[in-house]
Amino acid sequence: MLTALRLRDFVIVEAVELEFGPGFTVLSGETGAGKSILIDALGLALGARADSGVVREGAPRADIVAEFYTDARLDAWLAERDLAGDPGAVLMRRVVEADGRSRALVNGHPATVAQLREIGESLVEVHGQHASQSLLRPDGQRGLLDRYAGAASELVALAQAHAAWRGLDKELERARTGERELVLERERLQWQADELAQVAPVPGEWDELAAEQKRLANAASLIEGARGLADALSDGDDAIADRLHAIQQKLKPLAAVDASLAPVLELLETAAIQAGEAGSTLCAYADRVDLDPARLAEVEARIGVLYAAGRKFRLPPERLGDELASLRTRLEALVRAQDVEALEHRVEAARADYEKLASALSKRRAKAATTLSKGVSDRIGRLGMQGGRLEIALERGEPASHGIDRVEFRVAGHAGATPRALGKVASGGELSRISLAISELAAEANPVPTLIFDEADSGVGGAVAEVIGELMRRLGESRQVLCVTHLPQVAAKANQHFSVSKQQDAGRTTSLIEQLDRGRRVEEIARMLGGVAITATTRKHARELLG
Repeated sequence: MLTALRLRDFVIVEAVELEFGPGFTVLSGETGAGKSILIDALGLALGARADSGVVREGAPRADIVAEFYTDARLDAWLAERDLAGDPGAVLMRRVVEADGRSRALVNGHPATVAQLREIGESLVEVHGQHASQSLLRPDGQRGLLDRYAGAASELVALAQAHAAWRGLDKELERARTGERELVLERERLQWQADELAQVAPVPGEWDELAAEQKRLANAASLIEGARGLADALSDGDDAIADRLHAIQQKLKPLAAVDASLAPVLELLETAAIQAGEAGSTLCAYADRVDLDPARLAEVEARIGVLYAAGRKFRLPPERLGDELASLRTRLEALVRAQDVEALEHRVEAARADYEKLASALSKRRAKAATTLSKGVSDRIGRLGMQGGRLEIALERGEPASHGIDRVEFRVAGHAGATPRALGKVASGGELSRISLAISELAAEANPVPTLIFDEADSGVGGAVAEVIGELMRRLGESRQVLCVTHLPQVAAKANQHFSVSKQQDAGRTTSLIEQLDRGRRVEEIARMLGGVAITATTRKHARELLG
């Protein structure tokens, strides 16, 4: 649930702090006062795209902070990504600079915009004032049905299956029409692979050979240096280890007199032991190093072969092994591409996989269409379209990444009318009512705790508006509902009411947002009822609406 929203220098808002409660909350105000600014600001905090236009003129940056209650699942998600704050709450912040750059923070930790969006999807769902317009587009109708059906994972799998099928189909087409080009390409790759196979490079071989060549070429100096150092440490006359032992013996009687010298004695003993061990290790190393001219010549010859092959193929010698593996992989792909019959079988198998997934999605859509159309038909009757009904038709279409169905919403405006395509018969008001009915159904199916309606009730009024207010208040009993509205009948049903107004100060326009008490709600609803001139009659009507 949204508990607080703080804005600074956002569009025409200088600074505001708002606290929200559960239930149904409305935001009202005159046209152009900036009622939707709060929704836009919340959208930024939840990961919407930002630009410099949201920064108040003359300010260096806009700052938006939204605070929500969370559940255990979201707390665990935040903890996994090192974004945790106080248990049961999350603080989401977006800072937009005047040059368009933006920063995102979650509980004070730097976050990505994608993480803001992922958190926001589990907290808030917005039903915008233009939602009804998407109902006129076939893709909008299909998308709405799929969201209601909860088919997101099926759509992802179907899109992947479609891409795999179409990819193989193109490969088959190339094999049928470009066989000569495939043969030439295969011959070229085969020649290169054969040439490199004679060299037989191995990934990592060049670095190993270079290290071994360096060691063999310097074997004499390595042996001489190691033995000289071993003598200096432990094996020669006046070795360091012997001198340390001598110092240790001289210190012992002194340590017997003053115990504070005992740590120094221990350090000398450790140093003498380590010097002796270092000398022994160097002696053993000198014994292991081989003076092997034959192996040196062999290594240098192999380096010469790899270097020559690298020049021939215009590659660094260390990449020859990877190049041979790449050539063999490409050859295998070309061999498969030339096997038309095998490709045909793979195409058919991929098509069958797609058809299986598409058929399953069609069944899911059909089931959801029945439930959605019935639910919307029931609701639009209460929204002033008595006898009206919605039908969702599914017809077989061309296979696509979203399936094999053409989805069409059809509406009958009154009893006895034949349902026809939504865009051809529905008025703006009817579209708004149908959209609201769908939004309510979608909200019931969606577990998000906060629902926002941004003037989604435009195009209706009168008794229908009162029904919409009741509908939203009822939704507010199970979750938090925020609504930007111009309808007094809807505003009167709210548990919490904010007013948005413009004010002029020193030639600058700013937006003022205030929470209204009972008395000021009467004035605001009276303004919504009667416009500029508020009379005793409109105040009386406002009090009646508020109950």
